[in-house]
Amino acid sequence: MGISSILALLSGVALFLFGMSLMGDGLKKAAGEKLELILYKLTSTPIKGVLLGTAVTAIIQSSSATTVMVVGFVNSGMMKVAQAIGIIMGANIGTSITGWILCLSYIEGSGGIAQLLSTATIAAVVSIIGILFRMLARKSSQRNVGDIMLGFAILMIGMQTMSGAVSPLKSNEHFVNMLTMFTNPFMGILVGILFTAILQSASASIGILQALSMTGAISFAAAFPVTMGIGVGAACPVLLSSIGTNKNGKRTALIYLMNDLFGMIVWSVAFYSINAVVHFDFLDAVMSPVSIAILNTVFRTATVIVLFPFIRLIEKLVFHLVKDTDEDKEEQADFDLLEERFLKYPALAINQSHAAMNGMAVNAQKNILRAMGLMNDYTEEMYYKVDEKENLIDKYEDKLGTYLMQITSSALTENQSRQVSVLLHTISDFERLGDHAVNLSKSANELYEKKISFSEDARYELEVLGTAVKEIVELTVSGFCKDNLDTAVRVEPLRELIGILCNEMKSRHIARLRAGKCEMKQGFAFNNILTDYERIAAHCSNVAVAMIETTAADFDTHKYLKNIRNVNNEQYTGLFEAYEERFDIDGLKKYMKKNKDKDKEKDKEKEKTKEKTKDSTKGKKKK
Repeated sequence: MGISSILALLSGVALFLFGMSLMGDGLKKAAGEKLELILYKLTSTPIKGVLLGTAVTAIIQSSSATTVMVVGFVNSGMMKVAQAIGIIMGANIGTSITGWILCLSYIEGSGGIAQLLSTATIAAVVSIIGILFRMLARKSSQRNVGDIMLGFAILMIGMQTMSGAVSPLKSNEHFVNMLTMFTNPFMGILVGILFTAILQSASASIGILQALSMTGAISFAAAFPVTMGIGVGAACPVLLSSIGTNKNGKRTALIYLMNDLFGMIVWSVAFYSINAVVHFDFLDAVMSPVSIAILNTVFRTATVIVLFPFIRLIEKLVFHLVKDTDEDKEEQADFDLLEERFLKYPALAINQSHAAMNGMAVNAQKNILRAMGLMNDYTEEMYYKVDEKENLIDKYEDKLGTYLMQITSSALTENQSRQVSVLLHTISDFERLGDHAVNLSKSANELYEKKISFSEDARYELEVLGTAVKEIVELTVSGFCKDNLDTAVRVEPLRELIGILCNEMKSRHIARLRAGKCEMKQGFAFNNILTDYERIAAHCSNVAVAMIETTAADFDTHKYLKNIRNVNNEQYTGLFEAYEERFDIDGLKKYMKKNKDKDKEKDKEKEKTKEKTKDSTKGKKKK
């Protein structure tokens, strides 16, 4: 096989992969969001999941694409791991349809119907119609149809190119001898795994196997282990897609691997054990593209049939392999509070919702602290952690919002209606706190990657403001979780001060820019951080005001805020002045030094106590 033949084979593979990708993307665009809606709505039972996964994969021609979508749904919390198993099993069956489509490329003949159904004719007609749709159609749906047809034509041409490249090998003695290695089951499985892992497509690997079968050198003994290995190798792109997902996303990707891995183990053990006794006659049978398509479909369908009764065990196994931490269990416990049986009792359902929101509030606070910590100690791990936990906070919003809306369908008292309304608004504020945590992490990432550093004055000012922001978040979350109105009342004065500090710091930073002490790139980053800090404080104020609102039958938010800011309100004024003294940009250094001195004195007292304890212990031992 010369260089030209190798290049022709590789170009055929490239055309095949591009055609399959173009056709799949066109199908997904033509279907719009219907495929995604169908995937995560119609999976109430495992058998429905299998049928759905088979149908969707047969349409988009890629089990990997279907599974990657499912990984995304599970990662976002729209679908449970148990629901995903059936779809993934179905996807393994659906992907075998590609092999049957490729059989069309081997229909040849000198005239009549055979000539009309030849690869060249089909590809030519489909590509002409496809390009007309692509170039002349005004509607996007019609252009998507054009993409589907062009993708199909390119796929067929790629298969024809591959077949033409390998056709001289049928008379090559060395090639035929090499293929006999595949009759060793272990070698065949290994070749199938490696080949598919490199190509990132089970369909492409089957296509190449079909092309090689045209040489007449592929026997059943060679094709069977390669086919089993192809399924395992196809898990590679799915496993790659799970990088950066949460644990449920990783579990879902692992299910795809386990499905084919178990199928390979079960059928290789069963087949070769029986063969050792019976000695099958068909092992030396020469395979054709059609017989390889049959083998691929039968193998994948048989695997699903065998594994289907063990779906629950597979679920338990992946949860055992990817274990939950204590933190994960706490988060799941929050969602478990939102049970449908409580909806019959609105008062209890509202209490359950509040308890779950406590978890949301704590997670939002932790994420803000993580993001703020990145400003001084940036790590990639913590950066991605912030993004991961933001997805969790979004999940809280979705679950709680849906549950609270279900509560409203019950007969509620006026007070209960007000409570539900306030909780719905509060969910939005906690979710926005999570969004601002992500914004802060992105600012930290920009500072790190662009090697931006602030001046000493700017760093100090951010430290002052950051301390105030941490305190207002702590007051808000603590007050909400404990239903402590005294704590909630302390939030608004601090929010007003943070707003004043942000305006003052912006003015100071502009002055530094004019004086040449800071550069423009520092100015943008500094301003973004201040904006996020200010918005965090505003959302904390919204939560605190909402808490106070739930205790008053007749409550006007605007009137309340206007009244408490009145100079005659001694409590508000006293709190504001105390915060102003603590978080004064110019005076905080003295305050912080004073606290550090107090801490040192406490440490000294502790040391003295320890020494006295040691001395008394020694005295007792001597006696």
